[in-house]
Amino acid sequence: MTRARRLLAINNYFYRRGGAESVFLDHIDLFTAAGWEVVPFAMQHPANLPSAWSEYFVSEIEYGGAGGPLTKARQAAKVIYSLEARRKIRALIGRAPPTIAHAHNVYHHISPSIFGALKAQCVPLVMTAHDLKLACPAYKMLSQGRVCERCLGGRIHNVLLRRCVKESIVVSGLVLLETLAHRSFGLYRNTIDRLIAPSRFYRDKLAEWGWDAGRVAYIPNSIDAKAYSPATHEGDYVVYAGRLAPEKGLATLLRAAALSHQRLVLAGSGPEEQTLRKLAGELGADVAFTGHLDRPELKRVIGEARALVLPSEWYENAPISVLEAYALGRPVIGTRIGGIPELIADGETGSLVEPGNAAMLAEALAGLASLPSSARAAMGATGRDWVAREFSPDRYRDRTMALYEALR
Repeated sequence: MTRARRLLAINNYFYRRGGAESVFLDHIDLFTAAGWEVVPFAMQHPANLPSAWSEYFVSEIEYGGAGGPLTKARQAAKVIYSLEARRKIRALIGRAPPTIAHAHNVYHHISPSIFGALKAQCVPLVMTAHDLKLACPAYKMLSQGRVCERCLGGRIHNVLLRRCVKESIVVSGLVLLETLAHRSFGLYRNTIDRLIAPSRFYRDKLAEWGWDAGRVAYIPNSIDAKAYSPATHEGDYVVYAGRLAPEKGLATLLRAAALSHQRLVLAGSGPEEQTLRKLAGELGADVAFTGHLDRPELKRVIGEARALVLPSEWYENAPISVLEAYALGRPVIGTRIGGIPELIADGETGSLVEPGNAAMLAEALAGLASLPSSARAAMGATGRDWVAREFSPDRYRDRTMALYEALR
């Protein structure tokens, strides 16, 4: 009798907190449906989904919370190397030996301490790169509001020199120590068998920064288009859906909305909200701030928009929001940066503009608004068909399964 295939699925959080968590949990559902036994390993958290394996989860850490110097020192040590996580993963794989392990985000909470334990038991290890942490100590290749690649070639002292993390010398210094330790001991490079890049841009960027190109596989994110229904009504606005953060290009978007006299809805929350509200008032832009929306309402707001706008000014990976807009039958206006251009067929499913160029973005907004609604619907329908063919859950599962099989 053949032993059931068992997947050890690893991520800091075990609830839908963001895009990475959605990919992680959807991955679990896909492989469970395909007959695999899936064992999760995560951090304890009040919002976690129930799991029969939660006793093995690592203790909750919330950085920035209350605590004295000793507590903060212990947390800092866990960022670099969590002995608890290593101990618990050993116990877990002793009880449920995995066929393969697939990690998503482990930074700061679980840490790469678990990878050596997996390697010692000859468990093949795959990791999805949801960000650029394995190249850039500060995750985003972004410093002081601009794209930055100063750490290329091992010059990681720049993360401290430029205070790249939260503009803090203390936090940036800790991240520098973390990166030095992880690279010195090869905690990622010597243990991960394959990296998955959800965009070709990330695949190529990781190779450019020293990762063996033969160990980086391109497997795009997926979405089930059948779970989304295009709206029958189109509103008179465009929408941005996501975090209100500086690197998202939202100040540029507000200026473009004002120049083009287009109504804009910002669906989300974040640190830039008050700054953006003030700017919208100064520009006289027609902007509605919705705050965080639950999934059904967010689908409705995107589905009834003329288009989704993604004005990012940093190296985005493979935003699922683009796939969701297509699944809802809406075109997308995005910037030519990171992995965004891979997801927009210019003139067919939406349009592409240069990042930070408010005049060009305004022209794109006005041009889209001037089209008949049937033309926008046709663009959205083309995007929906593309998603159903190339970004389906079945395609994702098959591509990932083939990678797993190659490592067994």
